Amino acid sequence: MRERVEQVINRIRPAVQMDGGDIELIDVVDGLVKLRLVGSCSGCPSSTMTLKMGIERAIRAEVPEITGVEAIPS
Repeated sequence: MRERVEQVINRIRPAVQMDGGDIELIDVVDGLVKLRLVGSCSGCPSSTMTLKMGIERAIRAEVPEITGVEAIPS
């Protein structure tokens, strides 16, 4: 499951990097993806929207076993 999540993140990553940020996959535990938003994404007011509407939606579309995505603070 972790490999599938990494594949989705790798497809999303270029768009996030264009805005000066990046995504670090920390862990996948019991269907919950834990990741860290870094660079300009860290502390950005739009990061919650990016996380829920962009990253989580993309991951859950391709890995339906995922129950949620959680950002771990830097």
